[in-house]
Amino acid sequence: MLNERSMELYKEANQYSPGGVHTSIRNVEPHLVFTKAEGAYIYDADGNKYLDFQAAFGPYILGHNYKKVNDRVIDALNRTDLYGVGSTDLEIECAKKITKHVPSAEQVLFCNSGSEATYHAIRLSRAVTERTKLIKFQGCYHGWHDYVARNMLSEPHMIGKRDPGSAGMMDEAIDNTLICTFNDLEDVERTFNDNKGEIAALIVEPIPHNIGCIMPEEGFLKGLRDLCDQNGTMLIFDEVITGFRHNIGGYQNVCAVTPDLTTMGKAMANGFPMAAVAGKKEYMQRYNTYPGGDVWFAGTYNGHAIGTAATIATMEIMETEPVHKHIFELGERMRQGIREIHDRLGIDAYVAGFGSVWTTYFMSFEPKNYTDLMQNDADLYIKYRKKLLERGFFKMPMNIKRNHISYSHTKEDIENALQAIEDVLKEII
Repeated sequence: MLNERSMELYKEANQYSPGGVHTSIRNVEPHLVFTKAEGAYIYDADGNKYLDFQAAFGPYILGHNYKKVNDRVIDALNRTDLYGVGSTDLEIECAKKITKHVPSAEQVLFCNSGSEATYHAIRLSRAVTERTKLIKFQGCYHGWHDYVARNMLSEPHMIGKRDPGSAGMMDEAIDNTLICTFNDLEDVERTFNDNKGEIAALIVEPIPHNIGCIMPEEGFLKGLRDLCDQNGTMLIFDEVITGFRHNIGGYQNVCAVTPDLTTMGKAMANGFPMAAVAGKKEYMQRYNTYPGGDVWFAGTYNGHAIGTAATIATMEIMETEPVHKHIFELGERMRQGIREIHDRLGIDAYVAGFGSVWTTYFMSFEPKNYTDLMQNDADLYIKYRKKLLERGFFKMPMNIKRNHISYSHTKEDIENALQAIEDVLKEII
């Protein structure tokens, strides 16, 4: 795989931007510069073509440059854009669709990134409960802000300990965020008991996709709902990844557990910048978008025509075409195919996933939480992915990262990928 042009451009990028990238997690080797995307494929500056399973960490549920979505965005921009006052017809239509499908969404407000959405949800929770503390889970990611930027991809010796994710974070924010172990209700209950009457919100990825795909055990999410009810605490489902990718109503529609607030993003607009916070009307009307509300909510680009038009188009396609049926079937074929390869080659590994998401952990059992993932062979995991990349199959060459299938992927794409997976495993195991 030639990448001379990518390397030239990467050196140039470093002259003008620190590290040459605009999100920290993008700085991985090989340093590729991408120039084109179409359907299930992406292309780099050297003309290399990759079958894309990264999907920009999940937004592309339909596929890159999906014409029906792009056309709606272009049509919208031909007549409207951004006003900074009042509302637009697109905002109304988009909000109506979300409240129709997402169980917790009696009302919704738009912003531009998942981090903004979780920030707004947590602030609202503190206002409603008049408390300060927050529970999150080790390994889960809820954005870049101080409220939640701790104990994400912790080193083994820092699991469950005070592990801020950045310099410059406020001690008050770090220490008001409590860390629990996913799939351990006793740990959560103990944390509630140790902080009686102090916890404003519990925020959780219903499926922790930041660390691949850790499935909630039977009764775990319901148990969180019960504990929050018993303690007067707001339950926030961070469905920035799971929402829309796993069901048009979010994973809450699958697990039949309804949170107080939900944050959404990524797949809702098929790659266009768009996010939302939604919840019960009694809570949402505390935002000062509602006359008399006392929780600040603002953003110059909130509800822009680009994001609202893209979300409407994406949701309409989900409503009228077999999007989830297709991606779930291909996801199951991929997972089962990899398991069959492991059996044939005598490889002891665990294939995790749900719907269109999967990853292979190089360990001998199903992980239930972040601590279990310390058993994953990280060096092999990354080496495996880099070998696939050399063959034109793009998975993020980084440890414990998930893969995604889009509506643009075909059965043939999956079979080709499975053959490449078998070839690479034969080569490196």
